Order: sequence, then C-alpha cells, then structure tokens
Amino acid sequence: MTDPRQQDQDRAWLEVALAEARAGLATGGVPIGAALIGPDGTVWGRGHNRRVQDGDPSVHAETAAFRAAGRRPSYRGATMVTTLSPCWYCSGLVRQFGITRLVIGEAQSFSGGHDWLAEHGVEVVVLDDPACTELMTEFIAAEPAVWNEDIGEDVVPSEAGR
Repeated sequence: MTDPRQQDQDRAWLEVALAEARAGLATGGVPIGAALIGPDGTVWGRGHNRRVQDGDPSVHAETAAFRAAGRRPSYRGATMVTTLSPCWYCSGLVRQFGITRLVIGEAQSFSGGHDWLAEHGVEVVVLDDPACTELMTEFIAAEPAVWNEDIGEDVVPSEAGR
C-alpha cells in the first residue's frame, strides 16, 4: 500500500505535468506533459510533447523533461511523472538511464511500455486521473490524424488532410 504522503506528492507532481500538457495543447500540439523529479523531490526538468510545434518526431513530453533536466551523473532515485502512459521510445529512456519511479496520470487512452518497465524493476504508479483522461479523450476525438501520427499508427487517408 502506498504511503498517503507519497500519493499527495505524486499528485502534486502530476499537476506540474498537467500544466505542461495544457501548454502543449495551447500551442497546437499533443497535450502530453511530463516532469523529471530528483530524489530530493525537486523538479529537475519539465516539458511537453512538441512534435507538431517543432516538426520533430523525437520531442515527446518525457524526452523534453529529460533534456530540460540536463546532464546528471545518475538518474537513480528520480521519478518521471507523465500525464499519459509512456510509449516504447520514452519507456526505453526511463530504462536506459535507470530512472527508478514512473508516475502516470492515465493509461486508458494509450498503454505504452509501463508494464514492461514494472517487470524490469521500475516502480510504476498509475493515478487514473480524470483530468488527464478528459484532456486526451477530447484531443483524440478532435485530432485523430495527429494522434495516430503521434503513436505511430497509420493515418487513415480521410484524416490526412485535416
């Protein structure tokens, strides 16, 4: 059972990621946000998905937060907080650099590699946050072609012109 103080802290960190997701949406992008939290609880880096804004398919929320955190001698003890279950690319980043915990806002809209991460020793917490779910559900309904592109699905020809 999770310590109630840790649950409160995880939810506070999720608010940082949610603010990033909303910033991404406000600038025309996919509303996914993330924050990389140091072992002492300080926010090392934060970011949002910028694939659309930058025309760069590698700028996912988790990679943006990781880049903003800068070079560190170790990421052990750090927590990656993200509004949506991380894709395989971002799951690989968590595993590659030994990030110890992963806090996910929601995994209903998309379920990436978080089970795999748990199998490899990463502590995974899924909060099932309604605000995260609503943000993604509305975006997917409004922008299915952009969403499919973001998750690596083929774009349906009728959606390509949107």
